[in-house]
Amino acid sequence: MSRRMPADFFRSRNKLLGLGLAVIALAVVVAGVLGRRSHAAAIAERAAQSQVLTVKLVSAGTLAPAPLALPARIEAWSRAPIYARVSGYLKRWTVDIGAPVKAGQLLAELDTPDLDQQLLQARAELASARSGLALAASTARRWQELRAIDGVSQQETDEKTGDLAARQSSVAALQANVERMQTLRGYARLVAPFDGIVTARNTDVGALIGVGGAPGSELFVVSDVRRLRVYASVPQRQVAQVAPGAKAQLAVPERPGKTYGATVLSSAQAINPGSGAMLVQLSVDNAAGELLPGGFATVSFADAAAQRGVTVPPGALIFGKDGVQVATVTPQGRVRLQKVAIARDFGNVVELAGGREGLERIIDSPPDGVLDGDVVRVAQ
Repeated sequence: MSRRMPADFFRSRNKLLGLGLAVIALAVVVAGVLGRRSHAAAIAERAAQSQVLTVKLVSAGTLAPAPLALPARIEAWSRAPIYARVSGYLKRWTVDIGAPVKAGQLLAELDTPDLDQQLLQARAELASARSGLALAASTARRWQELRAIDGVSQQETDEKTGDLAARQSSVAALQANVERMQTLRGYARLVAPFDGIVTARNTDVGALIGVGGAPGSELFVVSDVRRLRVYASVPQRQVAQVAPGAKAQLAVPERPGKTYGATVLSSAQAINPGSGAMLVQLSVDNAAGELLPGGFATVSFADAAAQRGVTVPPGALIFGKDGVQVATVTPQGRVRLQKVAIARDFGNVVELAGGREGLERIIDSPPDGVLDGDVVRVAQ
């Protein structure tokens, strides 16, 4: 016959079991609450992190200084347009364009019938005046001899002497006129004023030639091209670096890849208010005849390298109502907007005017709406 367990034992066991279940339930509840809070905190942290922008940084670059290259024009060292000094018809010409000539060499000869007749008339008038002068001289001499023996009055003697002096002056004037005509007759021969090349011929045999000096009416143009003058306009920022004696390199489009040494001769010593540049004159040797006067060229000054500013990618620029800006990141991780000025756009990079100060940490492709003071995270 089995023994019955006391009732107190069962009651104690039930209480312990209930207490354990309660503890377990409480633990489950606490664990659930703590889990929810941890999950909520994680969600809140992720939300806060998602509000902080992640940006990529770029550094400002610098372009290497480039030689100062300027457009220039080439002129002959000496250029003389030849005009007609007398009227007439072109009798003949002896040289054509491109022909080398020496100083004093005949270029053309004019037929001057009017001038020839005027010269003949002047010579005839001079001969007549000389005959009258000889008669006046003998008459004055005889009157002076008669005056010595009181054969004539002093008044008559003075009249004859005065007539002699007048005729002497007339002969001198007519002689000067003949010499003037002879000098003009010499201008019927057009000659080269110096050694050079005939760069223009604007007449032909039989053409009526008039006296003139207007542009476009020259008969020939003679240019000295053994040495050439080169003119370039240097911007005001570089005028101090382009002094007389400075060396430069000249390039022309008709001879690609070839350069010619040039030397600065002088400058205008004044800035043109219209262009903001100063005119500079250079000389270049052209003994080989490869450079052509009147052409365009490019002159480069190696010692006057243009100073370059910093460069940034085009995507780093922000265009807005406040102008052009770049967004930089401070060491504290905050955005600072900095106003900049564009000097030149090279396509892949943009050159900014000014120095590198404050442009060490630039945001590449800044997000829309980024403001000064925003907190950002730098992408690794």
